Amino acid sequence: MNANQEVIRRLSRYRNVMSKMKALGLVKVFSDNLADAVGVSPSLVRKDFSMFNLTGNKRGGYRVDDLVSKLNVLLGKDQKQKIIIVGCGKLGKALMNHNGFPRVGIRVEAAFDSDPAVLDPEAPIPILHVKEIREFIEENQIRVAALTVPEPAAQGMVDTLKKTCVKGVINFAPVSLKSSEDFLVHNMNIEQEIENLFYNIHFAETKSRKNL
Repeated sequence: MNANQEVIRRLSRYRNVMSKMKALGLVKVFSDNLADAVGVSPSLVRKDFSMFNLTGNKRGGYRVDDLVSKLNVLLGKDQKQKIIIVGCGKLGKALMNHNGFPRVGIRVEAAFDSDPAVLDPEAPIPILHVKEIREFIEENQIRVAALTVPEPAAQGMVDTLKKTCVKGVINFAPVSLKSSEDFLVHNMNIEQEIENLFYNIHFAETKSRKNL
C-alpha cells in the first residue's frame, strides 16, 4: 500500500468514527480522541487534516458535523457509490446479499455470470449475462466492480473492464492482479489472510513461551 492509500484509509476511519460521534449527538472532537479511536498519534491526525485544510483549534477542537461533511466530499461519499459483482457463485451471491452495503451508501446495481442457470434479469439485483457487462457499465456509469470469478477468468475480465469506465476492482479470485496508474486493484486473498492470522498467533505464543 502506498502513502496516498494509507492516508485515504485513515481519512475513511476518521470519518467513520466521527459519523458515529455525530449520531450520538457529539458536537466537537479533539485530535487526541480521534487518535485513540483509530490507533494513531494525535500529531498524525493533525498532519492528515492539514494536508486537506481541515482546520480546528487547540481549545475548541474540530466541529464533528463540519469535518464529516468535508470528508464526505473528499472521499466521494457525497456521490452515489454503485458497484457490480462479476461471478455469481457462493461468494458472489453472499456479496449480493451483504446487508452492510446499504448502511454505508453502497448499492449493488447488478451481477454478471456466464451460466444460464443463475441468470435472473428480474431479480431485485438483476443477474445478467456477462456479454452485457460493457453496455451496462457505460449506461450506469459504474466505476467499481467486485470479481468473484475463477482464477483463469480473472485477468481476462480485468482486461475487459479496463475498456470501460470502471476505475477499480476488488479481486476475490485466487490470483494476484496488478494495479496501474489509472486502474486500481485491491486483492482480497481470504486464504492468505487466515493463514497469516495463524502465523501471527503462532509467533506470539512462541515469543510468550520464550519469555517465561
